[in-house]
Order: sequence, then structure tokens, then C-alpha cells
Amino acid sequence: MPKLPTLLYTAAQTRALDHIAIQEQGIAGLELMTRAGQAVFGQLSDRWPEAVHIAVFCGAGNNAGDGYIVASLALQAGLSVTVYSIVATETLNGDALTAYQAYFALKGHVEPFQPEQPIVADVIVDALLGTGLNKALAGIMAQAVQGINASQIPVIAVDVPSGLNADTGAVMGCAVVADCTVTFIGLKQGLFTGQAADYCGEIVYDGLAVPDAVFEQVPSATYRVTGARLPPRYRCSHKGHYGHVLVIGGDQGYSGAVRLAGEGALRVGAGLVSIATRSEHASLMNMGRPELMCHGVGSANQLAKVLDKASVIVVGPGLGRSAWAKELFIALINAINVIDAKKPLIVDADALYLLANARIKNPDWILTPHPGEAARLLHISTPEIEQDRFEAVAAIQARYDGIAVLKGAGTLIASEHDIAVSNTGNPGMASGGMGDVLSGVIAGLVAQGLSLEEAARQGVYLHGLAADKATEHYGERGVLASDLMFFLSQVVA
Repeated sequence: MPKLPTLLYTAAQTRALDHIAIQEQGIAGLELMTRAGQAVFGQLSDRWPEAVHIAVFCGAGNNAGDGYIVASLALQAGLSVTVYSIVATETLNGDALTAYQAYFALKGHVEPFQPEQPIVADVIVDALLGTGLNKALAGIMAQAVQGINASQIPVIAVDVPSGLNADTGAVMGCAVVADCTVTFIGLKQGLFTGQAADYCGEIVYDGLAVPDAVFEQVPSATYRVTGARLPPRYRCSHKGHYGHVLVIGGDQGYSGAVRLAGEGALRVGAGLVSIATRSEHASLMNMGRPELMCHGVGSANQLAKVLDKASVIVVGPGLGRSAWAKELFIALINAINVIDAKKPLIVDADALYLLANARIKNPDWILTPHPGEAARLLHISTPEIEQDRFEAVAAIQARYDGIAVLKGAGTLIASEHDIAVSNTGNPGMASGGMGDVLSGVIAGLVAQGLSLEEAARQGVYLHGLAADKATEHYGERGVLASDLMFFLSQVVA
């Protein structure tokens, strides 16, 4: 199977690709269905070579047709096959009907699905629903999905796990939990964010030999982030060539947040990092990490003294919501408009809370909310954010300008023109301080000359990659945000 492509598509765009392949390239729909079935059966055979009995769950559409192709191939390979149909087979039509008839001609067995009936199989093929799902599953379809999940039998999903929205990655009531998802032609964007990570298993792609000319006719504005080499360093360079990051935050009890952000910036290569924090934190922080230049800042006037030297600013880690925090945030917003309208700003954590009440636009900042913070920025609920993360990150970008980063499994990075998805990272990152490190990493990349868009994309990618390496060492429980520092140095090398 080919590696995963970079471009991602919506369900509608994928249907357009299918249409062009059939109408303009002369590839019969049944031929595409046959290729899809062969791709799934090939993966099934490779992953579960000892499997003897295959259960195929089929619905009514072309996804079901793919399932009947898989069932026929399994029969021809000498396997025992049972197809569980959610609909009466007389209702099938088009290519799906043809695929069923071919299976029937092989004396294939079809049973109407009965919710109380135990599923006996070595592997289940999920061919219930494809990309056309637009409402929550109910009735017999939901019962079939619940039965598959309750069986604890390995599952391979055809194109999309049934019940998962192919556009958003949201679960529509319930969804099949697959061990592997084999997806075709257009790589669906919903497989890479939202709840998809818990339902897709390993994602395998097959383009079904559709010519490149087909893809050229359906432009996509969504893509996966891949790693990019950072610009090389000249032998005669010095710290002044790699920018000066200023991190503002660290109210009472939260000094660790600014230190994590500052060290994150250093670890990815920022030339200099200053910290503006509570006076009582400054000397202690400098003892623990002497490379950080720590300044005690008690008022807006004192903050002004350290702003000029910075080439990029991070505000928010450990900032809090006190009068001190609000004074510094307002002073910063006013100052960057006076000092330098182009001075980049990364806004995180409590600074996002303050921003939500300000409704300011700035083309020169990066906002890095998690779903709860995103909900506050848009004045909606967190579940509404998670229902369509693509729509949410685009709305944040449109409302506040600049670059918006919506954190979570499948972090999204939105510019005015497109949305990128990063799939590095793992559940071990569900611990305090990880977001602080990310804001510092992004700032460190901006300081070294990357554009805001590229710094956000590569910052998210590298941050997640460092976490993946950390969990290889520590496991997915108990990883600390500070554990990423060593691995950040590795992944940017």
C-alpha cells in the first residue's frame, strides 16, 4: 500500500473524485469497487493470516458493495464467510447489487442481522456505512455497531468506521472501533482529528490506481503536516542571529509554566530567551535554568523596559487572571501596536481568556487554544467545538486573524487560506505544562525566521514528535512536560 498522501478531502470532494474517475477517465464504478474490496482483503490477509472465519457487516450503499467483494474474495480463498446484512438484499441496486449477486453466485451465505445473535468470527469487516452519514445512528444500525464493538473481535473498516463522520471526525451517536481502516481515493479529513484516533486504528490508504489528473481537478485546502528541515546554521553565526523570545506570565503559583515555555524556545534553537514574571519568581527561576534571563515585572511600566529587545513574544503561560495579569496583557496589546506592528505574538492559556473579552484582530499573532479555550473565544460550548473542529478553528482564525491552532488529538492549524492537521503526539501528553512547552517551541521557531504559519505547523509537529519519543522511553503514563526537552533537541537536529 502507498504511504498516506498529504492532501485531505471532504466526503463531497471524494464523491467528486469518484465521479471524475468514472465519467472522464472511463473507470467503471464496479471496477473501483472491486479494487477497493481487493485492497481490504489484502490488508485482512496480511494482518490476520490465521483467520478462518470472516464476518462481513453490510448496509445498503456502495460501502456494502465493497463488503460483498471482500466476502467473495474470502470465499475464493477458502475461508468461511458470513455476511450480516442490515437491509433486505432485494433493496440493493447498482454496483452494490452486482457485487451481492456475484457473492450469491459463489453460494455465499447472508443472514439478516439479529441484535441478540452472537457474532462468531476471527475478523469482522465493517462495510455498513460510508462517507454519506449525516445523522446519529439509531435502530438496527446502531445495534449492529454496538454488537461489533461488544464482540471484542478484530475489525477492519471499509473506507470509514461506520458511525464516524468523514468530514469532522465526530462520532454520530456510536461508531465502530476498528483495528484498521482502509480508505480509498480521497483521504478523508475526518479520519485525522476529533474522536477519530480512538476509532480508526491504523489508517491504510489505497488510491485504487486513479490517475493524478483526477486529483488535479478537485483542489483541497486541507492537508497533513509533514516534517520539514529547519534552515541550516552557518558556522560563523551567533545568538543574535536566532532571535530573542520574551515569555510573559507566571503569576503566583504558576512560575513553572513560563519556565517550560522559555526552555521550549531554547531547546528548538532560539538565540535568547527572557522571562517577564513576578519579582519573587525571577531569581529562583534563573537558578534552576541559568540560560533564561529572568526579569521581575510588577507593573506595566516595568514590562515596557523588556519589550523592546524581544523579536517574538509569548503571553499567557501561568499568567492567571488577576489584576496584575490584566494590566500586563493590556499593556502588551497597546505596546506592540506602538513599538512594532509586525512584532509576532503567541497567545496561550490565560491570555486567551483575556482575549475572549477583547475581540481584537491581529494578523501577526498565533492563538493556541485547547477546546475549552476555543469555546470561550467563540462564545459557544466545548461540545460544539468538538462536533466540528475544522469549522471551529476556521471560525477562530476568521474572528481574530493571524494563525489559529486548535489543540487536541489531530491538532488543527488554520491560516486565512488553508487548514493543516498534525498527527504526531499521543495520550501521554494529557498532563500539565504540555501547552506551555508548545507555545515556547512555536515562538522559538518564529525567532529563527520561520513564518507564523510554518512555525505553527512545524511547532505542533515537532512538539508531538518529541512527545512520541518521550513516551517510547517513559510510556504513556507519567510523562512530564519537562521530559520533552531532551527530545526536542533531537527532533530539531
